[in-house]
Amino acid sequence: MKRRNAALVSAAFLAAILTVCLISCATNPVTQEREFMLLSESDELALGRQTDPQILQSYGHYTDQELGAYVDAMGRRMGALSHRPNLDYSFKVLDSPVVNAFAVPGGFVYLTRGILAYLNDEAELAGVIGHELGHIAARHSAKQYSRTQAAQLGLGLGAIFSEVFRQYAGLAQVGISMLFLSFSRENERQADDLGVLYSSKAGYDANQMANLFVTLERLNPSQGQDGLPAWFSTHPNPPDRIVAIRNAAREWQEANPQVPLQHNRDAYLRRLDGLIFGEDPRHGYVDGQMFYHPELRFQFPVPAGWQLNNTPSQVQIFTQAQDAVILLSLSQAASPAAAAQAFVVDAQAVVVSSEARSINGLAAERLVCDVGTEQGVLRVLACFIRKDGLVYVFLAYTAQQQFSSYLPAFDQSIGQFRNLSDPARINVKPQRLAVRKASGQGTLRRTLEGYGVARDKLEAHAILNGMRLDDELPAGTLIKIVVR
Repeated sequence: MKRRNAALVSAAFLAAILTVCLISCATNPVTQEREFMLLSESDELALGRQTDPQILQSYGHYTDQELGAYVDAMGRRMGALSHRPNLDYSFKVLDSPVVNAFAVPGGFVYLTRGILAYLNDEAELAGVIGHELGHIAARHSAKQYSRTQAAQLGLGLGAIFSEVFRQYAGLAQVGISMLFLSFSRENERQADDLGVLYSSKAGYDANQMANLFVTLERLNPSQGQDGLPAWFSTHPNPPDRIVAIRNAAREWQEANPQVPLQHNRDAYLRRLDGLIFGEDPRHGYVDGQMFYHPELRFQFPVPAGWQLNNTPSQVQIFTQAQDAVILLSLSQAASPAAAAQAFVVDAQAVVVSSEARSINGLAAERLVCDVGTEQGVLRVLACFIRKDGLVYVFLAYTAQQQFSSYLPAFDQSIGQFRNLSDPARINVKPQRLAVRKASGQGTLRRTLEGYGVARDKLEAHAILNGMRLDDELPAGTLIKIVVR
């Protein structure tokens, strides 16, 4: 009987697997092979439309409309040449200094101003766009999503960021978390090949695509700022990638010798003149142990030794062990009391203590409460502060048994939240790219020194320009320098 039952169970299991395959397999647009896929094309579009506003809220939309329109137009033109020409593509520039680009199922592509700063001609930009179009065409993100759903993996910022805090810990939505699952090297190689194909078909020299990877290896950025990973964190670097790209470009060009190929270096660089470079202090910055936000006019201290991550929608502060967290965000509630009540209801919190108080002249509600999670009980110090018509939400939390040891640090930061009035802290300006001409023939080093670039910044500027300091520049060559 046991053998018979086992056989029946096995048969039922195999039948279920076959049914799933019949229902959930689709033809890959690039390879034309059948593969496991839980997302239909309409599902991809719905997921992209759902995720797009979350991405813009989390990382910010760069406000240079001309630059955004230029990138979008170029991307849409290349999308029409891809294996999925019928998608309604969208290309947006994120207000982030991190060097990265990524795609969301359904045709949504994002390039940071950080990666645009390190590109040096239109052909390089076409290579980046083509690479992300390759991920979309081969449905790499959609396959990741399908595998994740099938395996029922838990995504988020780790155990400390529980389900309860999803609305406060802005990166913990499944849609955004999915983006940061690293592609396989096989996926990266295929996206590179497709990037060469699409940029070449668009009339660009795909050899230039390899230049970005030379620059990335010189930068070697593994971690980003503002919660966004850098390129190699989400795009693994296959062995011999640069050689493979150049070989693929050469093969395409030998097969299509009649096609004129462009670089458009000067036209691209001129579009970068004035681009914000690096962190934008107007959106918040740390100096010493103090966090200043010039636009919203507030300041508060950061506990010594803690790490701070500033995003457009939230400030995240956490210990190196990530066993205690302080989050600062805005509430949609009309008052501190209403925000406090909404939090208690949403989090199903058990209130330990509650009081109305004034924090440096600002009306506030302060709660201590317990929130149950799958990882155990978190004790939370929640403070809701009204300032200039807005309600600020501090959530400081850790495991219940550690709360007393972290409470002084929590109270120090939250209790010193106050108005920012110092003009020197308010009137800060970001660094920007300035595009300049080499006045005469000479090395890049000589040209940079002629524009006043400090000695300790010369190598960084060489990487920014995709050059070496000893490279000879003809007179009139455009270069980028960083100015304030």
